Amino acid sequence: MSDSDSHTGAPRPPRFRVLTVCTGNIYRSPFMEQLLRAGLASQQETIHVSSAGTAAVPDAPVSDAAYSVDGWVTDVSATIPRRLTAGLIDASDLVLGASTEHREAAVRLSPVRALTRAFSLREFARLVSAEDGAGVVDPAARFTALVKGAAARRGTAGAHGDDDVADPLGASAAEVHTCVARIEESVARILAAVRAG
Repeated sequence: MSDSDSHTGAPRPPRFRVLTVCTGNIYRSPFMEQLLRAGLASQQETIHVSSAGTAAVPDAPVSDAAYSVDGWVTDVSATIPRRLTAGLIDASDLVLGASTEHREAAVRLSPVRALTRAFSLREFARLVSAEDGAGVVDPAARFTALVKGAAARRGTAGAHGDDDVADPLGASAAEVHTCVARIEESVARILAAVRAG
């Protein structure tokens, strides 16, 4: 199947959209976005990754100082924050919040769409299983199967109190490193499940 429209020759829009969410859209969600985008670079025609914040100040520049701690990805300073809206959620196939509060915010904005498609990053990484996409080669269809499986597993996996990535704003260098490590670990688990197909 071609990645372009047979009538116009224009590229087809990505068929699976991931939205990462934090509070200000200046620390955690841009980092999550960049890691996922880099890991899915070979599927960029099929999978699109973007970010937003529940309390973001639209078009506010991200300060380079926010990424001065060793271990933090510096190229997210190009991110222009945007506010999370129902429209962004409705256009997404998977919403990954930095914390459970961001998942809950997505569900409040778009209950029908977000209920089975919104997770905290660490929750989704914990629930995702490559087996849910067994035999599915198409990246968009595989990701869809992984989301469906994780949503079904949510009610049977038991309660976990460690599904949040703390806000690094004003945190110590050690706390920022912990934040980065938790995001990197979770993204790696998600990418492993997607790539297994």
